[in-house]
Amino acid sequence: MSKQTLSFQAEVAQLLHLVTHSLYSNQEIFLRELISNASDACDKLRFEALNNNALYEDAPNLEVRVSFDKDAKTLTIQDNGIGMSQQEAIDHLGTIAKSGTKDFMGKLTGDQKADAQLIGQFGVGFYSGFIVADKITVESRRAGLKADEGVRWVSGGAGDFEVETITRAARGTSVILHLRDDAAEYLNAWKLKQVIGKYSDHISLPILMEKEEWKESEKEGEPGGMVKTGEWETVNKASALWTRPKKDITEEQYQEFYKAISHDHENPLTWAHNRVEGNTEYTQLLYIPAKAPFDLWNRDKKAGVKLYVKRVFIMDDAEALMPSYLRFVKGVIDSADLPLNVSRELLQESRDVRAIREGSTKRVLSMLEDLAKHDKHDAPAEGADGVTDVVSEEDKAKEGKYSAFYAEFGAVLKEGLGEDFANRERLAKLLRFASTTSDAVSVGFADYKARMKEGQEAIYYITADTLAAAKNSPQLEVFKKKGIEVLLMTDRVDEWALNYLHDFDGTPLQSVAKGAVDLGKLQDEAEKKAAEEAAEAFKPVLAKLKEALKDKAEDVRVTTRLVDSPACLVVQDDGMSTQLARMLKQAGQKAPETKPVLEVNAEHPLVKKLDGSVHFHDLAHILFDQALLAEGGLPDDPAAYVKRVNALLA
Repeated sequence: MSKQTLSFQAEVAQLLHLVTHSLYSNQEIFLRELISNASDACDKLRFEALNNNALYEDAPNLEVRVSFDKDAKTLTIQDNGIGMSQQEAIDHLGTIAKSGTKDFMGKLTGDQKADAQLIGQFGVGFYSGFIVADKITVESRRAGLKADEGVRWVSGGAGDFEVETITRAARGTSVILHLRDDAAEYLNAWKLKQVIGKYSDHISLPILMEKEEWKESEKEGEPGGMVKTGEWETVNKASALWTRPKKDITEEQYQEFYKAISHDHENPLTWAHNRVEGNTEYTQLLYIPAKAPFDLWNRDKKAGVKLYVKRVFIMDDAEALMPSYLRFVKGVIDSADLPLNVSRELLQESRDVRAIREGSTKRVLSMLEDLAKHDKHDAPAEGADGVTDVVSEEDKAKEGKYSAFYAEFGAVLKEGLGEDFANRERLAKLLRFASTTSDAVSVGFADYKARMKEGQEAIYYITADTLAAAKNSPQLEVFKKKGIEVLLMTDRVDEWALNYLHDFDGTPLQSVAKGAVDLGKLQDEAEKKAAEEAAEAFKPVLAKLKEALKDKAEDVRVTTRLVDSPACLVVQDDGMSTQLARMLKQAGQKAPETKPVLEVNAEHPLVKKLDGSVHFHDLAHILFDQALLAEGGLPDDPAAYVKRVNALLA
């Protein structure tokens, strides 16, 4: 086939513009990205060769080679992995072939640091080569194709690229960077080895570079220089990081390995590296990121850890090894028991996989519990012996980390209440909320219980769309008056998640927006008697209200929960809240048609005005609609509401 010129996908062109304008704040990571891609290509060959050993051709030893040519000003990263056909080169190097591309491009802000993170997470590290190169040539042949079915791809990083058919004896891919003058430092073996040692030492394949030795100049008076010997040497440890003893791995190596597998530019929050032995044997290296990826809530995105079997790469995103509510966890699990030809379908049915999933879930929860335990330290306490407790440097390093984690992933963690019955109690202890005593999302159920009032028999909470709506809800008035703390829940998932958690450590959870308010021992006899008398005296008005609002309210009753407001809406104990019903409708899902209960404050001037008023019908509807507005809803007929209010004002 003759040479042809093709245009980049619009998103790629935009991406290249950002990259070539020094998007990455750390220039040298282009080498990490390209070596990681080369390693992935070798992993893919190893996996495909499980069913077709002929793909190895005459080169069974997988490797990555890094070489440079000072005269030509080129740096080459070569692998003998799976390679690409011509169509694959067009597809993979000319387009971003992932769902959510438009969403991804829409997230780009021009903030170099933030955009660099997005690009890395989106798996388009190949284009980072244009940070240092004004032209990239890619030569490749897919394993299994004939030598004359190779492909050459060339681009200057502008709007288009060229492809042509070439003859290539070796399978795999060579990425040839034509370096700009300001990137000449990468034509130096010492510099390349330093970068490889920093970012790619964990790569389990050998990364080879040609040996150099000093040679004196043959011309008198001219300095000597380093010359290549023709021999190749391994410049990385070439053993999978997770297989090494923990004592031999530095903190920096753990962090760089995380960045390589997650394409995140920030260090992880914490990690755990363990070898598990017993009925099921496996090694786990699991990381908790510091920041949520932009597509955390994208349901189409596959999530999960990398699965290896006896150090052979099997698949990315092995969803069966980690529950959905821990989809933010990154890492590697290497099993000694699973078959090499394991498929996604087999993973769902395997008893070994269930054991790995349970063990890994418990490990992640243990990491979170450890962070939560050290989240806040008071001043070191002085013991009975007069000696002040010393907080270790390790403990100090963990301070504040759980709050940071929860701000990013707390809403996802709550999904576990409905998905993971076995760990529900552990998860409940990890949850944090704002409350009427603290706007910060820092109050756990245990904290709440520790400061419950004497005689209080329930943990009270309210759900709302925003913190302001929760704090100012009329349903909190009696609780504020009596100084009873109420948890303020404002995540969209809260209402759903709390359906699966009815108590904490034996204390029932009670929504202040469900059922009749019952403060039990916290309400004295005089208050109860006054409330009963008010309800009795108000019976005739209640009957008229029920009739006027029969199409809107399931019931109308006098309440003791209101102090300053005239009315509020509640639902029955087993009913769906109006907030959850609204959310379901906004998401295009069906919600059961239920009517709320209108509770009125018999002592409020507006409610007292009802008795004998000629505007009774309008006032009744205004009371209902205002109660609806107060909790974030909208009247069914806003125009009618405005008309009624205006008529009364006039």
